Amino acid sequence: MKSRALLGLLSDGQIHSGESLAARLGVSRTAVWKQIKRAEDEGFSIETIRGKGYRLKTPVDLLDATEILGHLPPDIRSSVSLKVFDELDSTNAEIIRQRGSDNGAAVPVCLADHQTAGRGRRGRQWQSPRGENLYLSLGLTFRGGFSMLDGLSLVLGLAVAEALEKEGAKDIGLKWPNDLFLADAKLAGILVELQGELEEGVVQVVAGIGVNVHMTRGEGVGQAWTSLARAMPDNEWARNRLASSIIAGVLGAADVFADKGFVEFREQWQARDIFRDRSLKTAAGELRGKGGGVDEQGNYLIEVDGYQEKVRAGEISLRANS
Repeated sequence: MKSRALLGLLSDGQIHSGESLAARLGVSRTAVWKQIKRAEDEGFSIETIRGKGYRLKTPVDLLDATEILGHLPPDIRSSVSLKVFDELDSTNAEIIRQRGSDNGAAVPVCLADHQTAGRGRRGRQWQSPRGENLYLSLGLTFRGGFSMLDGLSLVLGLAVAEALEKEGAKDIGLKWPNDLFLADAKLAGILVELQGELEEGVVQVVAGIGVNVHMTRGEGVGQAWTSLARAMPDNEWARNRLASSIIAGVLGAADVFADKGFVEFREQWQARDIFRDRSLKTAAGELRGKGGGVDEQGNYLIEVDGYQEKVRAGEISLRANS
């Protein structure tokens, strides 16, 4: 976003003359006008006031790597390699690229203001409007076989829910295996992807996290959704603070998970389960029964005629019976 510096100057909501903007940016007034038009094309609403200048009509919440790092505890700040982009194909894809070119010990963390090819579970497109939400990925490393990853996506969802609640959100529920809900609408999603082959007992994964923060429109979204601003408009939601809380929460949870596995998180996850005791059916309709929570490996349990049937993460999704 070439107009980022301009938006930073306009972010106070005051009127700024083209002359003052040009002087502060070190460009011509014509260049300022071009940046104004580019920002409008990117979806920002800027008012042109004849004889006075320009004013940003709607608040803008710019991502800033320095601010995100500043909110992190010192030990976590020193352990991550953070990069913030204006635009990417996918933050998960960028983590894979970073790992391919850098074998450093720091945990790679990536955010983008906009994704052109954001992905959700099962290859679905993840809506990624510019300047509104959080699109964040982390490169995590675990020691052991693939089986030790059982329940990881559930742990990450729990960590994100707790991080958002620390920043003022309330009553976030978890939908197995990887979605966060407010009431009956989706707020956030988790996408865990394995990276490469298992080598010497080391498993590398990419944890992608998408959180609806300021979004108010969702054309093309095929399910009920909400955002922090939509559900709790009285709160002032700052993406940089939210990102810091999520990074710290996820890395802390990943350390505990690596040591103790999903069993350490099971009861906390169960307390947020939006399917528990509800009438359910699997996506293809093979199983119908009552939600019974998760077992110690993170499999979902459906009670059918007095028996508990396991549904394994990654095989099918669950949908509440209508």
